[in-house]
Amino acid sequence: MSNISVGKKGEELARDYLSKLGYKILECNKRFSRFCEIDIIALDKNTLVFVEVKTRTTEVCGHPFEAVTRTKYNHIKQGIFMYLKDYPEYKKFRIDAVSVLLKPEIKIEHLKNVSL
Repeated sequence: MSNISVGKKGEELARDYLSKLGYKILECNKRFSRFCEIDIIALDKNTLVFVEVKTRTTEVCGHPFEAVTRTKYNHIKQGIFMYLKDYPEYKKFRIDAVSVLLKPEIKIEHLKNVSL
């Protein structure tokens, strides 16, 4: 599997996971600049949720959450502020991270309200 196909599979699994939790998926792969793409934008009750999905085939090279760096986090925040300019009706928002491991079996972890 290429990195792109691994990432797409992880995002698909994350969308399904969040939908089963009651999240309403609004957008996927929303690009704000060459540095900022938000994987999933969803609504959790009345809170807008910006989700970063990290997928790995195994943990050999580390846990997926380790790839959410301060730089990545800051780029996500820039995207959030651009998004909120277009949708000022959303007053509450947060950043979540979803980790997807594909082997030896699919394992999904979800961290709510991530900050660095």
